[in-house]
Amino acid sequence: MTWREFDTLADKFANLLLAHGLRRGEKVGVLLMNCLEWLPIYFGILKAGALAVPLNYRYTADEIKYCLDLADVSVLVFGKEFVGRVESVFGELNKIEGMLFVGEDCPTFAESYDELIAAAPAGRPDGYDELIAAAPAGRPDVEITDEDYAAIYFSSGTTGFPKAILHRHKALMRAAITEQKHHSQTHDDVFLCMPPLYHTGAKMHWFGSLVSGSRAVLLKGVSPKWIMQTVSEENVSIVWLLVPWAQDILDAIDNGDIRLEDYDLSHWRLMHIGAQPVPPSLIQRWKKVFPAHEYDTNYGLSESIGPGCVHLGVENIRKVGAIGKAGYGWQTRIVNDAHEPAPCQ
Repeated sequence: MTWREFDTLADKFANLLLAHGLRRGEKVGVLLMNCLEWLPIYFGILKAGALAVPLNYRYTADEIKYCLDLADVSVLVFGKEFVGRVESVFGELNKIEGMLFVGEDCPTFAESYDELIAAAPAGRPDGYDELIAAAPAGRPDVEITDEDYAAIYFSSGTTGFPKAILHRHKALMRAAITEQKHHSQTHDDVFLCMPPLYHTGAKMHWFGSLVSGSRAVLLKGVSPKWIMQTVSEENVSIVWLLVPWAQDILDAIDNGDIRLEDYDLSHWRLMHIGAQPVPPSLIQRWKKVFPAHEYDTNYGLSESIGPGCVHLGVENIRKVGAIGKAGYGWQTRIVNDAHEPAPCQ
């Protein structure tokens, strides 16, 4: 998909929502696995002046209902993996005015794209582009400012039910700029994105590709061979890994399941990791196998619009194990238990 196609798809989806009664400021839930439809749908929601509400694909039916109710979601976009969970609470979703199904075999309680687009050809086209080809084109006539609300994200729910987090358009823009600055992404970079797009970490990392107009590759699986094959075939230059995935790659190399000489890894310049504590021993082990790789780690929160509030920086490889410093455009301070600035030691 080219960037022009991406922009057109987002415009068309926005116009589709508006044509079917979506009002400015309403909320649209997104419950999808990683797929090519995900990001154009997300940006189509934003272009329509609505708020995107990404949902964790691990949520139970009760958690899905809870989040939809809490966020006042009026339209839900969901995929085939969630039919059972959505159907089980369908009768209790009193605030939902519309359900849009992405995929074949649309359930009876939802509407498919084919039915929503009157001029679409009969039957289910194979491609997403064909599917919405008949939707109105052109940029939606909706004025959006930096101060307008753009999205509602949910915390992980580790201390109970998930908690809603509200963000403005300017926050998303800052996240995009921060990500590009941290990793010096250029138009020639290729970013491999594997974590789920509902999460601020994955999406805001992808935002670096958005700012630089560079290519990104979505990967649904995380087996070491798939990762290495994708890096090789797609000339990937930046890979964001979680600790278990990095360990699995190194273990597969050690036990012979992966032979580095079978892959073209010459474009891979940055191994980026985060979202959890990173053992210094893991990075030391990684650098022995991939000595030419730059390394960086991020710390962030959904409340801070993703991963960029603190980062180590590729120039600080000698400080592996440290949390890092204030991210691009961020300010930090260290306080005591009374929230008073702590003196230097």
